Amino acid sequence: MANLFDADNAPTTEPHKLVVGDFVQWKRTDLVDDYPVATHSAEIVARSTHAGSTEFKIAATENADYYLFSAASSVTENYTAGHYHWQLDITETSSGNRIVVDRGTFDVIEDLDVNGADPRSHAEIMVTKIESILSGKADSDVSNYSINGRSLTKFSFAELMEARESYRAEYQREVNKELAENGEKTGQTILVRF
Repeated sequence: MANLFDADNAPTTEPHKLVVGDFVQWKRTDLVDDYPVATHSAEIVARSTHAGSTEFKIAATENADYYLFSAASSVTENYTAGHYHWQLDITETSSGNRIVVDRGTFDVIEDLDVNGADPRSHAEIMVTKIESILSGKADSDVSNYSINGRSLTKFSFAELMEARESYRAEYQREVNKELAENGEKTGQTILVRF
């Protein structure tokens, strides 16, 4: 593996995952012919899908051959974990006009070195919580009750089962995606007859 602190070894595409508190960098070599660094600037703008106002930006430094995007550990330690949509803005220096030339998504994930960091996805956490409720459901089958004029209605057994299956399916998709990204078998074989 090459030294990823060295800009010469930086990947040439945006990352799929960023770890909170990690130094991150990548370069775009495909833009400098159309948008020379002498007359343009580039910036990544990323916005969380779960918290619409959660946003960060990474401005590129210019090199004759590429735009280099980098963020120091001291910057990324303030990022909020979640799924982000990003866009790559190019600005023409002389006019100040901006265009979006690329879009995509990536995940900002928790740093496991931080105490209390939960490495599980939302779907995996929800499966665990729902299964815990289902375990207790066998002991207490009251769906609603009232005390001192206040009432509480619980999910029915069928509603909990439906929610659990939905979150299980979401979690399995996440597992299969990660397996595929790592070049491992997902257990989903497609048979084709010619």
